[in-house]
Amino acid sequence: MKVALSVWNGRISPVFDVSRRILVLDVHHGVVTGRSEETFEESDPVRKAGKLSELKVRKLICGAISRPLAGLFAAYGIRTIPFVAGDAGEVIEAFLAGALPNRRMAMPGCRGQRRRFRGGR
Repeated sequence: MKVALSVWNGRISPVFDVSRRILVLDVHHGVVTGRSEETFEESDPVRKAGKLSELKVRKLICGAISRPLAGLFAAYGIRTIPFVAGDAGEVIEAFLAGALPNRRMAMPGCRGQRRRFRGGR
């Protein structure tokens, strides 16, 4: 399965809608077997969804994301795990352990779980 994380300076990007970089992981049986960094050349949401689809990404871990963009990803079969914050390495470890989403890695203001939504679910 391919999992993408929106990244900026080694951390999860605060707002996916304007992010330009993603880290794409190949994950098999809970182990990362490959990784690559990709750049979005444009901020157009449809092109972002198309690129993730071309890369065969099935899950996207990100910070804040607009509902329309999360809905577009869901239409492409990409499940989002939104409102995540923190060091990318720690977030990867939590994902591999099945510990996302979790309150410790929630964006400030999102720890009460009231604003949480999941595209594709």
